[in-house]
Amino acid sequence: MQLERFSTVGLLLGILFYAFSLTPSLVPRNFLIQGYVSGLSLSAGYGLGVVAGWLWSYLQLPVPNGRIERIATLLGLAVCTLIAGIFLWQASEWQNSVRALMDMEPVDGAQPLFVALVALLVFGVLLTVGKLFRWTFRLLAHRLRRFIPERTSNVISVLAAAALFWAAIDGILFSFALRMADSSYQQINARIEDNLARPENPLKTGSPASLVAWQKLGRQGREFVSSGPSADDLAAFLGEEAMEPIRVYVGLNSAETPQARARLALEELQRVGAFERSVLVLVTPTGTGWVDPAALDTVEYLHRGDIASVAVQYSYLPSPLSLLIEAEYGAETARAVFSAIYGYWSSLAPEARPALYLHGLSLGALNSDLSFHIFDIIDDMPQGALWSGPPFRSELWRSATQGRDPGSPAWLPLYRGGTVVRFANQETSAADIGAPWGPFRIVYLQYASDPVTFFDALAFYREPEWMREPRGPDVSPELRWYPVVTMLQLAVDMMAGSTPPGYGHDYAAEHYIDAWLALMEPEGWTEEDIRRLKALFASARER
Repeated sequence: MQLERFSTVGLLLGILFYAFSLTPSLVPRNFLIQGYVSGLSLSAGYGLGVVAGWLWSYLQLPVPNGRIERIATLLGLAVCTLIAGIFLWQASEWQNSVRALMDMEPVDGAQPLFVALVALLVFGVLLTVGKLFRWTFRLLAHRLRRFIPERTSNVISVLAAAALFWAAIDGILFSFALRMADSSYQQINARIEDNLARPENPLKTGSPASLVAWQKLGRQGREFVSSGPSADDLAAFLGEEAMEPIRVYVGLNSAETPQARARLALEELQRVGAFERSVLVLVTPTGTGWVDPAALDTVEYLHRGDIASVAVQYSYLPSPLSLLIEAEYGAETARAVFSAIYGYWSSLAPEARPALYLHGLSLGALNSDLSFHIFDIIDDMPQGALWSGPPFRSELWRSATQGRDPGSPAWLPLYRGGTVVRFANQETSAADIGAPWGPFRIVYLQYASDPVTFFDALAFYREPEWMREPRGPDVSPELRWYPVVTMLQLAVDMMAGSTPPGYGHDYAAEHYIDAWLALMEPEGWTEEDIRRLKALFASARER
């Protein structure tokens, strides 16, 4: 294609956006992800430039003559290309500024050729789609002008072309991709791993005595009930006898409806004597049904095995797909499970029932938050909730963050003195707040580098509050806000970001220990015991 066939303003803005996309965001990026982000940014800049040029022409504003325009175009392209080259030269150093904060090995080079090739491929695909849209619009407008005025035909044609493209994308391409994903994840969920044998212990879900069939637990459910510390593991660490922790799980295929699965979970809890334990944790899993072992293993140690936990699967899709396809289904299941178990728990005498806590990670935190209404529990409250990596859509989290006390940062708010809601990260425990707890406690465990928590669609046109000084300990000082580009970076970080435990969206056992201690205040733990427990999990992760 000749250069004249492209929008000059679009190229200039696109190259600038490409350069800005090379700056760091919340998590490190490899060359493939970087190329994808850069391609999206190049396309977004080009698209905005095309719209700006069309609007300028539509308003019949003055334009320079041909010679001046050509000189200005070449000069602008040269300047923008130089800026892109400088940014590309700095890209490795910027990525290493993020990696250094996360104790990751530095990268040697930004692989500019591969980044450029991936970016151009993405740009080419999106440009082709854009040109096809324009061709469709012009064809429709040409036909309609025979019957209606030109401007009216243009408006109708744009709307009609958009409807056609949306129908094609949503009804054909998107549906096909979702069906393929659904089929693949359904097979993964049903697969029974060779290394997991059906438990024989009657207290285990899936055993011959269980009300829940082993085959219907799903992949994540079988892993959940088969893992975790045993009574022997706890005794070896504690130097004293310990109880076997109780874990109950109900798979998606264990019953037809969320209400039926909730009743089955309650009956299984009653069967294994879970309400006779000191603590009961109601866990809402992620989209695939996964329960973070770093969260459950640690709390089982802290309570010396005198604890039961229960989780009910509502999907087998990854959280982003589950949130996109069946967002209400997860909340419906969480509400059904909470209603069934809380209803029975609240019917027991306070001195004869376990302390009740809620837990969820990521999408599980969002659905756990939606599982009850404050007026339903006001007369007989559970003890509290630990929600880690809360998604940016969480209303309670958003309300507490926006209503934080003056002087506290958006990435670690202090809300109303910390009597009900507290925030914690790698360096600050919820126990560090000196105020006394209220009757119901909520702890949010979140990292400032977690894009699932701190994605902000409004970053399209304004700087997010969490980017202001002082910044979180795991956010690069080199991070800068750029309109449009920063939002695209955060969106890709959320979908494809990968970090070591303790950063991003990967929550470390050591930080769960601090969060559980602040929330539950279990007795009998000295500072030396806590240090040993953290060392135990840190060494297990390194093996």
